[in-house]
Amino acid sequence: MKPANNESNDSQELYAKHEKVYPRIIFGFFSRLKALSGAALLGIYYIFPWFQWGDRQAVLFDIPARQFHIFGITFWPQDFIYLAFILILAAITLFFFTTLAGRLWCGFACPQTIWTDAFLWMERLIEGDRQKQIKLAKAPMSMRKFRLIVTKQTLWLVFALFTGFTFVGYFTPIHELTQGVLTFNLGDWETFWILFYGFATYGNAGFLREQVCMYMCPYARFQSAMFDQDTMVIAYDEKRGESRGSRKRNIDYKQKGLGDCINCTMCVQVCPVGIDIRDGLQYQCISCSACIDACDEIMDKMSYPRGLISYTTENNLNGTPTHVWRPRIFVYGGILLAIFIGVGLSISNRSMAEMDVIRDRNSLFKEPKIGLVENVYQLRIMNLDSQPHNYDLTVTGIEGLKLIKDQDIQIDKGSIITVPIRLMAEAKNLPKRSTTITFHLTVTDDMESVITEEARFLGPIIR
Repeated sequence: MKPANNESNDSQELYAKHEKVYPRIIFGFFSRLKALSGAALLGIYYIFPWFQWGDRQAVLFDIPARQFHIFGITFWPQDFIYLAFILILAAITLFFFTTLAGRLWCGFACPQTIWTDAFLWMERLIEGDRQKQIKLAKAPMSMRKFRLIVTKQTLWLVFALFTGFTFVGYFTPIHELTQGVLTFNLGDWETFWILFYGFATYGNAGFLREQVCMYMCPYARFQSAMFDQDTMVIAYDEKRGESRGSRKRNIDYKQKGLGDCINCTMCVQVCPVGIDIRDGLQYQCISCSACIDACDEIMDKMSYPRGLISYTTENNLNGTPTHVWRPRIFVYGGILLAIFIGVGLSISNRSMAEMDVIRDRNSLFKEPKIGLVENVYQLRIMNLDSQPHNYDLTVTGIEGLKLIKDQDIQIDKGSIITVPIRLMAEAKNLPKRSTTITFHLTVTDDMESVITEEARFLGPIIR
């Protein structure tokens, strides 16, 4: 029996099938700025591990030694508070620039964008421009197509593995890592992280690409909370562009009721996430500005004014004044400046040594002679500086307190030593059973650097 109605039996899919985006290459002010930014950031990433600073790698996060070297500064695990402040500083910076100028980070500095551009460049190098790539994708398998695919994938893999190698080079001295690779003598963890980071780069930049920005990145979802009517965004001037329509050059298109948009779709073809900016502000837009360069080029060819697609604000599009300096800019800017200054001063003034005083647990005190009281301590002293130092130790808090130590305090750079010491005091100078004393550790070649630590000196009960 046939159905009583003519309803279609086709079910609607909940998710659209992904279609690969083939962005057209464009040359313009913003595309050149983006290429320069990408080259600079990739250069920093790949070159920094090879820089030397004295007898060590300039940037090295030496986890086994618990030392994190950034040029002339060495951080220790107890300095992780600075990492927290640096992360807060990065977040506030992102909020500040997003409120001021939209998704600059996504378009010009995000690692996903930078590495995707590098992979796109390699893809164009092997397969050609957009039209050739589309034609090759639709063509049946042949020896030429197979050769191009294998060449591209091999180039991607080598570049991705080198990316993973460089990443591990920030944690294992890269010269040692290179020797290990050449002699096939890598450790298990080095091998794992090279492969993991390499294949993550290969998958994200080679295949997922815009899907990371559209579906995986949380920033795309909460960016609207930082936008307002005065935020700089990439926008299409609908009042000027509509109605769209193709036309010949140098005709009076206004009489035909047409706007400046000739519906060439170049803005769509150059978009790395495949959206149409003419549909309005969209969370998928990463503000790479490729559509601005593409549209300006078309406007020049048609002898129309530039700016049909531009960096602008919603207020400007609506014909109302734009306010760059507004309360949230001052709030973000003030917080950013305060944290930046605070972290900078804290790092520049941090102590280059640390001292822990540990009392002898075996006995509260000793009385080597009548009228004398002795306490024993262990001092754990760490030299946080990148230079060896000599230290002088004094103790205050009790009249006539005598310090006895078995060794001079000399500590190599980045080292920790334990110094046993004995303190002797006359029982008559002890005002009570437990007296607070203060240890003073002075760097002998920098008398202004003094580290203090309090402890307790115990004695007999005075009757």
